[in-house]
Amino acid sequence: MPAKGVQWSVSFPPPDGGVPIPQPGSGRARHAILVGDGDVPARAALDAAWPGWAADADLVIAADGGALKAGRAGLVPELVVGDGDSLGESGLAEIRAAGIPLERAAAAKDESDLELAVLAAVARGAVRLTILGALGGPRFDHALANAWLLAHPALDGRTAVLLDARTRVRLLSSRVPGGDTAAGGATAVRLAEAVLAGTPGDLVSLFAFGADAVGVTTDGLAYPLRDEPLRAGPARGLSNVHTGTEARVSLRAGRLLIVETRDIEGASR
Repeated sequence: MPAKGVQWSVSFPPPDGGVPIPQPGSGRARHAILVGDGDVPARAALDAAWPGWAADADLVIAADGGALKAGRAGLVPELVVGDGDSLGESGLAEIRAAGIPLERAAAAKDESDLELAVLAAVARGAVRLTILGALGGPRFDHALANAWLLAHPALDGRTAVLLDARTRVRLLSSRVPGGDTAAGGATAVRLAEAVLAGTPGDLVSLFAFGADAVGVTTDGLAYPLRDEPLRAGPARGLSNVHTGTEARVSLRAGRLLIVETRDIEGASR
């Protein structure tokens, strides 16, 4: 929430280089920024670690208490969703007074507040989702559930990342979106590839997600994989290292959780 005495605005750009919020009826969103109730870094830290992270953003949705933290990243929500328990009545009243739409859910629900934000973004046409406030905070189970959101069926065919000042998390899947099938009725698969921009010394960890990942190949990392499996359970994919400014990861079958960690100390040397 803005500091006391600072008024919300859905018509003007927020301060500190924040992402402008579109006027109502300005069109369907392409790139949505979601703000959860975990740790949300300052805008300057995000810009330094992940240049261009907010490029072309045209929708900002806060999940419950994320509305209290969006200002740290120079953001003003266009929509707030959730059960409101983290905001409290005073926070909810401030959002209503500012004219920001609020989609309030029951406290007893199957979805997390951040999951509701994901669904709200998809319903508004988002094809790229950048999620802040999904990591850190006092509860590991929430951070784990947020990582699992990357596998949500609603995100099939869309790009989604979890982001903080040092970490970027994404899911690489060989499955064809939309449930396409190959000959004989089997689920169709395709070679999947991710291009990872970074700097020498940045860490890249690869974890088989849900089941073994098959045919993993890397380029631009210190410890290469050449069409090899990564098994679910063993930590073989932990802590690989960027050797240049770009790395590539591909797999033939399965899914990989890719966790990138910026070498902040190295970047400052």
